[in-house]
Amino acid sequence: MELKAGDIVMLKSGGQPLTVAEVKGDDAVCIWMGVEGDLFRETLPLAVLEQLEELDEDDEDEEDDEDEE
Repeated sequence: MELKAGDIVMLKSGGQPLTVAEVKGDDAVCIWMGVEGDLFRETLPLAVLEQLEELDEDDEDEEDDEDEE
């Protein structure tokens, strides 16, 4: 898996989306916002992460159009 800063990932075991801040060898430094607005930062092994697919702006527009119908 090729990750870079800015990619959105999730733990394979579930949870909330995390943003990759930096990749260091076999680890990724990830950041996320807690429920109360606290910023968290943790270094995690790449083996426990899966990359989430990003929606293009066009895809989001199509979804919005479908919701309005």
